[in-house]
Amino acid sequence: MTPARRAATASRTARKPPPGRNRVRIIGGEWRSRLVRFPPSADLRPTPDRVRETLFNWLGQRLDGLAALDLFAGSGALGFEALSRGAARVVMVEHDARVAEGLRAAARELGTDAAQVVEGDAIAFLRRTTQRFDVAFVDPPYASGLAAPAMAELAPRLNPGARVYVETAAPLAPGAAWRALREGHAGAVRYALFELAASDDDPR
Repeated sequence: MTPARRAATASRTARKPPPGRNRVRIIGGEWRSRLVRFPPSADLRPTPDRVRETLFNWLGQRLDGLAALDLFAGSGALGFEALSRGAARVVMVEHDARVAEGLRAAARELGTDAAQVVEGDAIAFLRRTTQRFDVAFVDPPYASGLAAPAMAELAPRLNPGARVYVETAAPLAPGAAWRALREGHAGAVRYALFELAASDDDPR
């Protein structure tokens, strides 16, 4: 093989995604062990199985009847996991049109109409929606700096007692309005579960 052909082969090999990169396995509930497929994208990094298991241990495993919001939905791993564990509905917000279509395709493959996919900006969605949620997942691209702004916009959209899961590359301090319930890390992934701090003048 000539040096040029070896270089071309090496380049193709480097670009080839590793096995399982474009799919994620649901780890609990009705769809346990089902695969969710998503289009290749450098920005997609599904929450690892170990972290998801920890999260749903924190949430109590079942989300029966709850309304869930999956901001920056990406692969849909968290939103579909919530539906698998009994959530009544989940809104998945994703700005990338191709990835959003992948979420719709995954919902069809799972046979559910309880997943509403919203194609657009997560912050803009929070500013215009009137829906309220019992649990929310905030997992923005690591370098975006969007976690804190998203939580600020999210607060009015939560039902009393709601829980918010946040995943970032660094520990997050979202402000006095929030109380951290649990925190952990796995490699470069930092994650925490928050609730709104109690307030005497909270109209909710």
